[in-house]
Amino acid sequence: MAGGGATPGELRPGELRVVGTSVTREVDRLLDLVGESVGKRGPRVLQVGARTLVSDRNVRNWRKAILARFGTKARFVGLDLFEGANVDCVADICSDPRTLKSRLGEEPFDLVICCHVLEHTRHPARAARNIERVLGSGALAYVSAAWSHAFHAAPDDYWRFSARGLMLLFEGLEIASSFYSGGDVGLDVAYRIERDGRPAIDPGAGAVEQGLFQLVLDHEDNRAVLARQATERLPVSRTYLPCLSVNLVGRRLST
Repeated sequence: MAGGGATPGELRPGELRVVGTSVTREVDRLLDLVGESVGKRGPRVLQVGARTLVSDRNVRNWRKAILARFGTKARFVGLDLFEGANVDCVADICSDPRTLKSRLGEEPFDLVICCHVLEHTRHPARAARNIERVLGSGALAYVSAAWSHAFHAAPDDYWRFSARGLMLLFEGLEIASSFYSGGDVGLDVAYRIERDGRPAIDPGAGAVEQGLFQLVLDHEDNRAVLARQATERLPVSRTYLPCLSVNLVGRRLST
């Protein structure tokens, strides 16, 4: 409720706000930031985990998006563990920094995209350091990782990340934006949690986040949900979480 001199509907200073948005809108904002950063020259862009699979038909085509926004001046490098469509460089983002630099070259990147990759890496902290290392001064990284998701081995599945966990991993970046996104096919919804127009990255925001997405069912509703499943489910909990990803846009500060 408004108070302390605030008019109805107006947020008080320091008050948390949940802002509805979409991944498409957030990506547009990201590319606007890249454009402001590089000016008239084309950006050098790295996508980590770039290999295109048949099952990825609903996944964003980053190469196409970058070329559509910046034209042929943009230079795009697709990095992956394995050869395949959309892959320009075969290497492990968790490699020794010198090995990675030998594959990617000395020139820094203006944008690194790492979507739905970190949960599949054996050493996510090492991957995070390498992403920070290849960024130029003032360059941006967009990282999306699973917070709530069923097991999905590609080639294996190791980790889940909270928003603050992702920020801790990328402690070398200044947080420009943070948001949650859904995972259902054809559903493009996302939410930012802000304080005074800035990403709320303090632990106090956790109390709001805790209650945003969780659903608790009573016993009969729980049984009904399980009974409607096409395959057997084991009733181990009355609490259900949707498929959710945490998303982070960070900027490397001048060194």
